[in-house]
Amino acid sequence: MAVLKPLRLVVENYDEGKVEQLEAVNNPEDPSAGTRRVPFSRVLYIEQDDFREDPPKKFFRLTPGAEVRLRYAYIVKCTGVTKNDAGEVVEVRCSYDPQTRSGLPDASRKVKGTIHWVSAAHAVPTEVRLYDRLFRSEMPEEAGSFLNDLNPDSLEVVADALVEPSVAAAPAGSRCQFERLGYFAVDPDTSAARPVFNRVVTLRDTWAKIAQSGRPTPSARAEGGQRSAARQSPRAIGG
Repeated sequence: MAVLKPLRLVVENYDEGKVEQLEAVNNPEDPSAGTRRVPFSRVLYIEQDDFREDPPKKFFRLTPGAEVRLRYAYIVKCTGVTKNDAGEVVEVRCSYDPQTRSGLPDASRKVKGTIHWVSAAHAVPTEVRLYDRLFRSEMPEEAGSFLNDLNPDSLEVVADALVEPSVAAAPAGSRCQFERLGYFAVDPDTSAARPVFNRVVTLRDTWAKIAQSGRPTPSARAEGGQRSAARQSPRAIGG
């Protein structure tokens, strides 16, 4: 799991200083890939886009008074927010249901959304390079010169992303999927002090289509419009 645009999430009824090592599957479609341990604590980071104070219809992520499941962890309910002087939300507060972790009595309790997260105390600062199409059209030569058709947004560098500890030491050239975000390869610039990941394939985001069109689509799913990570369809950057 990785968070590209971190938003602080405080689980108020979780003990300070407590850390759990939760079991996460490495590949839901391949049981032989095994599992790993992911640290969970009172203070987490989630994606900014996974919280809306004034949510539109079909937004099934975290909102005031609503519940979501934290991937591989517990169901949490938003109880409040903290804002800066500009009125922007800088912290989300929530409570968790301690019986909803895998293997516990209420683990099967259903909620409409599932979001990913990283533990604030254990997350590793990471540089993420988001590559997109080099050209704006499929036939750049029709612009007279391919230089006239270059996509100015073909690279976005996220300097303050966070990843879970298990991938921080991945060697250059190795590949993984960041849940709900895309497929990534470790850049040769990577180091133990600062990992560097390059996005090579995106994932289709149904919620983004809903937000752009202003209307729901039949394919909108419970997790805020994004299919579960293992079943999302990849989109090649050059495709």
